[in-house]
Amino acid sequence: MAGLIPQDFIDDLIARADIVEVVGRRVQLKKAGREFKACCPFHDEKSPSFTVSPGKGFYHCFGCGAHGTAIGFLMEFDHLSFVDAIESLAGAMGVEVPRSESDQPAKRYDELFSLMDTVSRFWQDCLKDSPEAVAYLQKRGIDGSTAKRFGIGYSPDGWSTILDKFGQSDEATERLLATGLIIRKDNGKHYDRFRDRLMFPIRDPRGRTIGFGGRTMGDGEPKYLNSPETVLFHKGRELYGLYEARQALRQIDQLVVVEGYMDAVALARNGIDFVVATLGTATTHEHLNRLFRLTDNVIFSFDGDSAGAKAAWRALENALPQIREGRQIRFVFLPEGEDPDSFVKDNGADAFVGLLDKGIPLSEFLIKELASQVDMNSIDGRARLAETARPLINRIPVGVYRELLINSLAEAVGLTAAKLEKMMAASSAATDRPTQASQAFAAKRRRPSASGGPSVVRRAITLLLNHPEACQKLDIEKLAGVRRAGVDLLAALIETVQSEPNITTAGLLERWRHDEKGRHLSKLAAANVPNDDEFDPAAELNECMQQLALAGRKERIEFLIQKQRLTGLSDDEKSELTQRV
Repeated sequence: MAGLIPQDFIDDLIARADIVEVVGRRVQLKKAGREFKACCPFHDEKSPSFTVSPGKGFYHCFGCGAHGTAIGFLMEFDHLSFVDAIESLAGAMGVEVPRSESDQPAKRYDELFSLMDTVSRFWQDCLKDSPEAVAYLQKRGIDGSTAKRFGIGYSPDGWSTILDKFGQSDEATERLLATGLIIRKDNGKHYDRFRDRLMFPIRDPRGRTIGFGGRTMGDGEPKYLNSPETVLFHKGRELYGLYEARQALRQIDQLVVVEGYMDAVALARNGIDFVVATLGTATTHEHLNRLFRLTDNVIFSFDGDSAGAKAAWRALENALPQIREGRQIRFVFLPEGEDPDSFVKDNGADAFVGLLDKGIPLSEFLIKELASQVDMNSIDGRARLAETARPLINRIPVGVYRELLINSLAEAVGLTAAKLEKMMAASSAATDRPTQASQAFAAKRRRPSASGGPSVVRRAITLLLNHPEACQKLDIEKLAGVRRAGVDLLAALIETVQSEPNITTAGLLERWRHDEKGRHLSKLAAANVPNDDEFDPAAELNECMQQLALAGRKERIEFLIQKQRLTGLSDDEKSELTQRV
């Protein structure tokens, strides 16, 4: 059914869901105090470090870091999309999923999709009228048919081209803001986000434009500029060129993941259609889920420099929980100074395909990379290799692949596979204990530092996540002027809870699922915060706010004193300084 799922329904669904029942249908849980424990279903372990908290409504593994709500668990365990997970959970609870099929929100989204497609066509027309942009594409080996296939366009060098053409009313301007096509200045005026750039439309599986990537044709910075996160576009989910690959290939036997738009387009121009690109971010779990729904053979091809090597390692780490029998992940590293675009231009498509065929399997890359960091000629070095590899291997699901990787690692360190596995299991049991979190929090129960630094912000967020009800009476104005890492997130969390008093810990985590900070929220929510009669979370939260307000006041005084020495103060600033001191 078309239409959006209302946010209040998602919040209510999460609040009503019994996460113990959801997880318990798929994993054998055992009661452990207020929580439930099990061996993690996402990595192999002998001693349980996977906990499910019915009070908080989410799960967390202290071994591999897996965490989430009931919706997140269904997505990971059953390999469902976000919408499918909601429908599955609602079905199990006997609840019908409402859809805003004909009301204002759904209509508004249709208008946003229409706007993005219209702007994309406009920029394609602008490309035809720009000899410089056409010449640049020709220089890069991109012909007209390839540019048309990928919908490549050009954004003219003006501050208000899009604003003037598509923002003639307040409602139209709001749509441009909602899609990230324009930016609002502090004075309330607006300007175009993309100027004098080649434009690459990013399309969803239905071919609708949801975002753009803009590339400079000269030395301007940044070289690549993406659309911001919007209601249509989440870069952690999307892959550039995936729609085009599916249109070109009836059956996708393999997919190559590259780093840039030009790499994907250049390879497609040379007949290599099974290519997608990440959008300026590391390869995420959602990227991998999408890739493995289409093929069991994924190849990462990165530039031949240090940045390419780091990107490859991040891709490997995120891919480990996805590995299972039948799936193959390989890595291709181009010669230093080369990228897929330049390599295929200089050497041809056959040479690039040859590199793909010789790609390094994930298991070999993992051991080779870790071995390069130790002295393999010494006992200490080989022991270090085994210890470094342990948490990575433990993230791989139980199965033949994991056993074979342990065999390869055992051969590298000079042990039998059985002995190595036994040692790794013992080490895991000794170090990956959930009590570490509770001990760490207990150690911080002393009065927060008067510095109001990040630790105070972190403690406040931790308290809020574990006791949302405790922040109902907090004065958010105390955070005004406080410039500390995480304060903006703390303020947003307080505003959310105060506007929606019934929201739960799990509900907050779902709200921030697609936010970069969401990963950190789950870790803080997993902390074992006291929950006894002597512990007053509201008082502790208020104390944190007092400390942050004091820190902000001191910082403002220091700023005014420094300004007085350098340039002098206005009458208002002099009065403010006198009052504050």
